[in-house]
Amino acid sequence: MNLVKEGINIDNILNQLGVSKVNSGASTGSHWFTTRGEKIDSHSPVDGELIGSVNSCSDADYEACVLKANEAFKQWRLIPAPKRGEVVRQLGQKLREIKEPLGQLVSYEMGKSLQEGLGEVQEMIDICDFAVGLSRQLHGLTMHSERPGHRMYEQYHPLGLVGIISAFNFPVAVWSWNTALAWVCGDVCIWKPSEKTPLTAIACQKITAEVFAANDVPEGVSCLVIGDAEIGKIMADDKRVPLISATGSTRMGKSVGEAVGRRLGKSLLELGGNNAIIITPTADLKMVVPGAVFGAVGTAGQRCTSTRRLIIHEEVYDKVIGAIKNAYGQIVIGNPLDQHNHMGPLIDKDAVAMYLDSIEKAKAEGGTIIVEGGVLEGDQYESGCYVKPCIIEVKNSFKIVQHETFAPILYVMKYSGDVHNAIAMQNDVPQGLSSAIMTNNLRESEAFLSHAGSDCGIANVNIGTSGAEIGGAFGGEKETGGGRESGSDAWKIYMRRQTNTINYTDQLPLAQGIKFDL
Repeated sequence: MNLVKEGINIDNILNQLGVSKVNSGASTGSHWFTTRGEKIDSHSPVDGELIGSVNSCSDADYEACVLKANEAFKQWRLIPAPKRGEVVRQLGQKLREIKEPLGQLVSYEMGKSLQEGLGEVQEMIDICDFAVGLSRQLHGLTMHSERPGHRMYEQYHPLGLVGIISAFNFPVAVWSWNTALAWVCGDVCIWKPSEKTPLTAIACQKITAEVFAANDVPEGVSCLVIGDAEIGKIMADDKRVPLISATGSTRMGKSVGEAVGRRLGKSLLELGGNNAIIITPTADLKMVVPGAVFGAVGTAGQRCTSTRRLIIHEEVYDKVIGAIKNAYGQIVIGNPLDQHNHMGPLIDKDAVAMYLDSIEKAKAEGGTIIVEGGVLEGDQYESGCYVKPCIIEVKNSFKIVQHETFAPILYVMKYSGDVHNAIAMQNDVPQGLSSAIMTNNLRESEAFLSHAGSDCGIANVNIGTSGAEIGGAFGGEKETGGGRESGSDAWKIYMRRQTNTINYTDQLPLAQGIKFDL
């Protein structure tokens, strides 16, 4: 596949973003380390071509980054929050200017559609806007003291160095969700991106460094360390990093959470999802089909909010399955930079192997294939990472259904009786990220949102499971980790809370009426 013929020249994109064919994998901002660690090659899943290489971060590079970051924190925390917000505003403006090439690089390096790549950069812009407003609203509370002549209040202080471990499927947006908030809160950041998408991370660091240098931001406020999982383990064990924000698999999150918990640090975990849409008898098919299909095949099923399960009432089961099968027949798979295509490739051949293995496991447990899967072959699929979206009829109790499968496999199942039976099925998995119900029955929608309803961090009515606005806190419960990123009051995780009491009298009364006379 020749991207130049498609109107996309990857060399021009890299030049616009300041990314080289061979790059350093460690930076404190404007400074890039010259240590040559193990080389990481970034091959595009779109066509298998080598985009560029990165010399991974060494242990010495990591140590230098942490020292520089903590030194920078002493200065950055003293800058008024609205001034920090102004720097983030300028970063958002810069992202507007380079939205197209950065979105193209996201699409080409990760394999998601160009619309989704551009949408991911838009999320970065949106969170910068959110953070600018937040920089003037880092508020505490005032409380009435039980002692006369005393005033009580609480305030929030910057936490320090925030470690960010992000996944390949959203190679830039999740980083920005954390950094934009952390920076306006007065924190400094060190980022370990996925080694599967290193070049988008380097582009973000270059863009940030340019804006920060123009505003005399101390070197070390934004640090980058690219390497394998060992770097993430070092960060998780490092007492100098008070907060670790980790996005990825439940297995990875358990490892990070255990390490951080052992040193009594703080962790923000946004882990796997096993997301379901409940389809009731009153559901509008015109909404069900696009919601379910995009949820299942968007980003080739590689979103943590991808729709994994459809729980369909037996009265409408055949009609719904028929409509979705018809929609699957219209899905066009190919180069994600071509906006006529609906679905691109999986991230790599390991992901393809996992996809095939999951299909076989579902069949072995008694699953019935409704839409056949498989690997696509031919010149336009030369990377070997393109697969067919698959639908399998299953029981919710199947072992494979209880796991998150990061691929375009949609498990479908029936329910009978009232909506409470469907809610019980939806909740009967270890994960609790996103959920949805399609219904025109007010009682069913309210039951779904009630205390006895969905146990997920995200619960939607008449929209799908996939996609979220930055204004709301993003994250889930159970094995999804319990963390919250992005909007609402998610900013509080990046700060330390302090309760203050001021005595403005010439007496020293003790709380609870305790007497201590000398």
